[in-house]
Amino acid sequence: MATAVLETTKLRLVFQMGIDDDGKPLLKAKTFNNIQKSATTDQLYQAAQAVGGLSNDNLSNVERVDNSDLLA
Repeated sequence: MATAVLETTKLRLVFQMGIDDDGKPLLKAKTFNNIQKSATTDQLYQAAQAVGGLSNDNLSNVERVDNSDLLA
């Protein structure tokens, strides 16, 4: 049976910078590396809200990106 070993965690913030000519949102993402693997969902969300508050653009989405190695 294979197992997954969590290697890295990243926090990705997606900002809406405006609307294009077709009415679709213009998005820009900022990724923060070296996030503690043990960080909880609430901790990551609070950090994202704090960082997002420093931007002139609206925070559209917050994503946690986990990368794991699969071992046999």
